[in-house]
Amino acid sequence: MKPAGTDPRILSLAAEVAKSPEQNVPVILLKLKEIINNTPLGSSELKKVKQDIYCYDLIQYCLLVLSQDSSRIQGGWSTISQLTQILSHCCVGLEPGEDGEEFYKELLPSAAENFLILGRRLQTCFINATKGEEQDKLLHFFQIVTDSLFWLLGGHVQLIQNVLQSDHFLHLLQTDNVQIGASVMTLLQNILQINRSKRTKMMLELNRQKEEEDLRLKLQLQRQRAMRLSRESRLNMLEIIHPGQVEKYNREMEEKSALTIQKHWRGYRERKNFRQQRPSLTEYKAAVTLQRAASIKISSLGLERWLSG
Repeated sequence: MKPAGTDPRILSLAAEVAKSPEQNVPVILLKLKEIINNTPLGSSELKKVKQDIYCYDLIQYCLLVLSQDSSRIQGGWSTISQLTQILSHCCVGLEPGEDGEEFYKELLPSAAENFLILGRRLQTCFINATKGEEQDKLLHFFQIVTDSLFWLLGGHVQLIQNVLQSDHFLHLLQTDNVQIGASVMTLLQNILQINRSKRTKMMLELNRQKEEEDLRLKLQLQRQRAMRLSRESRLNMLEIIHPGQVEKYNREMEEKSALTIQKHWRGYRERKNFRQQRPSLTEYKAAVTLQRAASIKISSLGLERWLSG
């Protein structure tokens, strides 16, 4: 179901992707970067833009392009690395709505796996490159891809387990190249830091839930104990009282209960009446204050006249 009030930029881009030849789609999708960058970070507008991008299958198009052979894509690794940025930023903070299961269970794991596959391909290209300038470019693209993966994991920590258990990630860790190895180790350290933060939050939440449960049980036990003591006290009194006095005792208990209820009701009614009369009392106090001030002034004038006479 397409959302109402779709951003016209997204509508125009989706129409352009639909009618364009396949080889032009990757470059067209790069326009999403400008749309995202020109929308205030953390705003409701950006959240709506991401929903529109997802609902018009533009995220799925990005994922499809990333699974293709890089040699067939216009712009090569430059286009691919930018699409990983776009994909990760679109997925973080996105609320998929009714398609939540497909988004979390299929699209996100596929995106993380694609990033790792791209990392391996870039690793191979970097090792096979003969020129230093070419290696520098490939290393730059490799770092963009790993940064995109890290951004995705930061927004969806449940993917960390998928990445750490991936054969592609293990292959990246086993590289003999110092520069690639340093980038991968930085990625691993950042992932482990996210994982530690996740565990800390989980432990705090579990402790909070345990404290609430302990308090609930404590209150429940206190209530049960109070009810038991009340029943025991009542039974003890019934044992002491002569059988002929039981009815009288019960009647007295009912009368006491009625008096207690009446007492609380009178207190409530008096407090209510007082709150209602408070404005009148305030006006009365003000009037008394004015009268006193007037009396003092009159007395002073009389004293002055007497002294002058």
